[in-house]
Amino acid sequence: MKKLVLATSNPGKIKELQEMLDGHYSVISQTDMAIEEVPENGLSFVENALIKARNASHRSGLAALADDSGIVVNALNGEPGIYSARYAGEGASDMENVTKLLSEMNNLSGEDRRASFWCAIVLVCYPDDPAPLIIQRSWDGVITHKARGKNGFGYDPIFYLPESRCTSAELSSKQKNLISHRGQALRELLKQLSFED
Repeated sequence: MKKLVLATSNPGKIKELQEMLDGHYSVISQTDMAIEEVPENGLSFVENALIKARNASHRSGLAALADDSGIVVNALNGEPGIYSARYAGEGASDMENVTKLLSEMNNLSGEDRRASFWCAIVLVCYPDDPAPLIIQRSWDGVITHKARGKNGFGYDPIFYLPESRCTSAELSSKQKNLISHRGQALRELLKQLSFED
């Protein structure tokens, strides 16, 4: 089985990616290899994912898979966007980020509460791979007025899915992986890789 390093230190992402890659790839997180994170100074999810994947591949000598994702609210001019993980400041907790977003959206209602989770997944076979595999997918929902649910991580407790009548944090990990932005992107990545093998 091919070996991949996951270019993330986020425990929630590591758990989701390991679950979805199980049976396809042998994966190890950059945390387990003591690979330090690099500054995410790109201007898009794709740029940041590339930065992370190339760093992990360089440090490990393995193919690397990186995910950069976040939540985009059009009524806030795309915020938090690429700053989703640090919306309330560097080192902010999930709850601090959620609280800040709810505060920013306090006076918004109806269509203005629509949001999308975006995910860019990048796979590099080696550090300077000139043809990285890049997949982007989105997942539409609505920002609630208060948190609901105990599953998932990040903004899941305030990301409401009208068709499911619950927040992302009220889905099981299996249900979430079937429909989420990350699940969609990873399935497409595996589909494309199956044609290359």
